[in-house]
Amino acid sequence: MLVEMNLSVWTAQKNDKGATAKVTTDANARSDAGNFKKNLMAGTNRRKEIADYAAMCRTWHNGKTLPWSDKGVRLLPTSLFLAYKSEINTRRAEFDTMVAAFLAEYPTLVAAAHRHMGSLFDPNDYPHVDEVATKFGFRTVFSPVPEAGDFRLDVPKAEMAELKTQYEVAYEARVDDAMGSAWTKFYEMLKGMSDKLVEPEDGTKVFHATFTSNAVELCEMLTHLNITKDPHLEKSRRDLEKAIANVDIADIRKDAGTRADVKAQVDAILDAYDW
Repeated sequence: MLVEMNLSVWTAQKNDKGATAKVTTDANARSDAGNFKKNLMAGTNRRKEIADYAAMCRTWHNGKTLPWSDKGVRLLPTSLFLAYKSEINTRRAEFDTMVAAFLAEYPTLVAAAHRHMGSLFDPNDYPHVDEVATKFGFRTVFSPVPEAGDFRLDVPKAEMAELKTQYEVAYEARVDDAMGSAWTKFYEMLKGMSDKLVEPEDGTKVFHATFTSNAVELCEMLTHLNITKDPHLEKSRRDLEKAIANVDIADIRKDAGTRADVKAQVDAILDAYDW
């Protein structure tokens, strides 16, 4: 199915023409040489925490879906729908809780900004709390992938055939792009692991637990993201699972032999294809 995520966060920024004019004049620069933007929430990270959480949600969303169109709609395998819906509901609730807390503190945060902004503070820059609330949003819309024969248009048969052909070509291109994205995710994981497993000359390299856990998570995700059931992607995914199945991160950190063995298996997967 298709899923579109719309996340919005108040920027809390305001252009200051007076400050811009002063800076450019003091620098003996043209008036269009720069632009001064005020951070209306100076002195607090509350708004930024919401923005950071929203960015994390977008990253999570992109990791669970595949590209489909240029307008932000992405492809969600139906096998992931229930897990995705459950997680997105949890994330939306957390987002709403953060926003509600921010709005409750808004008058206090404005007062704090006054203390931190000095002469840059202008009370007219601050919207009413009800208006600020409208600038935050977390929405997901699900829809089926249209079929070529689903054109609800009153057009002659010849034109209808042409429209169906055009859609089928576009559909195949989008499927190819989606699968290309899945392969790219896999390649980037393999290349990153291979590069990390190169023995340094000074003998020191840090391996975090995510070195193996991220690979395990991606291998699991690829069982869903392999929407065309590409046998090569499935075999490669299984090969990576096998390479790290019985490998402990502690052994990778301490044992050069283990690192060499894992690297050899990862490199074998990389060498099997013309990426």
